[in-house]
Amino acid sequence: MPKIEKRKFRAETQKVLNILTHSLYTNREIFLRELLSNAADALEKLRFTQSGGGEVREAGLPLEIRVSFDKIAGVLQISDTGMGMSESELVDNLGTIARSGSERFLADIRAEAAGGEDAAPGKEAGTEEAGTEEAAGEADPGRAAAEAGPEQEGDAGEGASGGIGGQIIGHFGIGFYSVFMVADSVEVVSLPARGDAGPCLWTSDGVSGFSVRRLEGEEAAGYRRGTTVRAKIKKDASEFLEKYHLESVIRKHSNFLPFPIFLEDERLNSTPALWREPRSGVSREQYDEFYKYLTYDEKPPLDVLHISVDAPVQFNALVFIPDSEQDYFAMQQERWGLDLYARRVLIERANKDLVPNYLSFLKGVVDTEDLPLNISRESLQENLVLRKISRTLVKHVFNHLEKMAETESGRYESFWKLHGKYFKFAFNDYVNKDRAAALMRFSSSAAEGGCIGLDCYIGRAKPGQKEIWHVSASTPEAARVNPHLERFLRKGVEVLYLLEPVDEFALEGLGKYKDFSFKSVEHADGAALDAFPDVEGAAPAPVALSEEEKAVSDSLLARMRTILGDKVKEIRVSDRLAGSPAVLVSPEGFSSSMEKLVRAMQKTDEAPAKILEVNPEHPVLRAMARICAKDPDSALLADLTLNLFDNVRLLDGSLDDPQLMADRGLRLLDRALSWYTDLSGI
Repeated sequence: MPKIEKRKFRAETQKVLNILTHSLYTNREIFLRELLSNAADALEKLRFTQSGGGEVREAGLPLEIRVSFDKIAGVLQISDTGMGMSESELVDNLGTIARSGSERFLADIRAEAAGGEDAAPGKEAGTEEAGTEEAAGEADPGRAAAEAGPEQEGDAGEGASGGIGGQIIGHFGIGFYSVFMVADSVEVVSLPARGDAGPCLWTSDGVSGFSVRRLEGEEAAGYRRGTTVRAKIKKDASEFLEKYHLESVIRKHSNFLPFPIFLEDERLNSTPALWREPRSGVSREQYDEFYKYLTYDEKPPLDVLHISVDAPVQFNALVFIPDSEQDYFAMQQERWGLDLYARRVLIERANKDLVPNYLSFLKGVVDTEDLPLNISRESLQENLVLRKISRTLVKHVFNHLEKMAETESGRYESFWKLHGKYFKFAFNDYVNKDRAAALMRFSSSAAEGGCIGLDCYIGRAKPGQKEIWHVSASTPEAARVNPHLERFLRKGVEVLYLLEPVDEFALEGLGKYKDFSFKSVEHADGAALDAFPDVEGAAPAPVALSEEEKAVSDSLLARMRTILGDKVKEIRVSDRLAGSPAVLVSPEGFSSSMEKLVRAMQKTDEAPAKILEVNPEHPVLRAMARICAKDPDSALLADLTLNLFDNVRLLDGSLDDPQLMADRGLRLLDRALSWYTDLSGI
């Protein structure tokens, strides 16, 4: 047996290795992701070498990864049929933390492509190790910043992934050592694909150093090309010797690696990474199947975006618009975002930096070649690349929705009914709010049962109209009975119905659309509508008060001020009412719905005193004026005044004492029935 030489880790200490394996990684299952990614890199290097005409040992071996475990011996084993490593490469690559064989492999390829000027003497491309790469290590940090210019979109597929550089996962050479989080000791047996050297064994406990020796005779028998990692699992990590747990971790992190992964002879990763496939080669059935696999949604998606971008940052994405309503305001408020991958390896589920919150309904995956990560890959080193990806994704989504709205109005209406309440929050996106405004839809007084866009509203506006009028309500039915709407209906001026709490905030945030300003009907000046003629068939205006009736009406208003006291800020004759007896108006310029939202945010139930506007020409006010003229101190007049006030508060949404209103209502009902029965002789 050859002499075993004990070696120390180069340029690293026990303390450094301890930090790597116990501080940088907070989730121990990451080690399996790292080892599988290393194996995938080794296979990718071999495939690249073969495609270039290079000869390799056992050329007919299938390119695959096999995972097995021995619970009795406490050993977990990961094997690949990739490039493998020679004795010197084991020493160089597994004896020096942060030395990446993949990085050297890519450097050699680049040097060869450039004429070999930078190639290391005697180094042949394709002979680096395959055991220490990161699962999604850092590409050249300066690359993304240096790449500028217009976005380029091509057909999604491997051709857009940067050749061999786009397929090699690890660049840092740190991930291998994460195995010591769960292992007391590790053995690595490797048989290189190039040359005649036999297999070599590397062993280490991750603390005192490592040893390397050649295997000969019977020890060497049975090893095939590639690398086998055997980890002696710690007692407190025994879950990694359970098949169900290994299967769960592999499917979670490494399900889309481009080579078969077998666990105890059962293949796990049979779902293809569709985002890497050309769009022309993917059927709608495949998209639907992948969506259901990704989301567990029984319904197929409403639509899908298959995106491949080369600049300003390189990534592929598969983004779905669900055909089911989401609830991100309540139970699902933290369950949104796209899954982030780096070269097919999962980095983070539901990454919220990839899309803004107003696109929280989107589901899907983003796989980038240019993601800079810290060496643990559990938190992003910086967000510059993600911000570029996010901007590009948002641009694609807007393009897609604009096209859908223009050419598939029915499908777009379905989208809006499902997800419009989230999309309206785009009013906060300063860059895209104008595009978002054009895509927003609202119910309106002229669109019974449907919804319209702002461009449609403008197209139907009256000549000379420069306002987009709106009213807030819980339902279209509630909006139609709002007293503030009466003159608009009489003049045929369309009014948007704001049925969601976000709607008014959205219009306030947008400020204006094209040359039109947004304005609540509650702030309308009645005289401003007089320029528009009444629509055909509108109810005739009520008979004006005579001079005598005006004097009686003035007395009524004075008495009502006494009865209501500080419940109202002021009582005045309205110029906005046509068919209602009274309405409340905010003196602060807030609409009633906005005022309620402000009160809710301030956690106060106390409603401020408002202005009560009355319509003296209405039959109710005429009758109350006659009662006032006969008996100003009548208890009936007080009840009628308070009941009228309660009714307008109810319509305004500010009624806080319904019990008193009900009691007064019953008294008035009793009196009315008594009069009726007396007069009719019943």
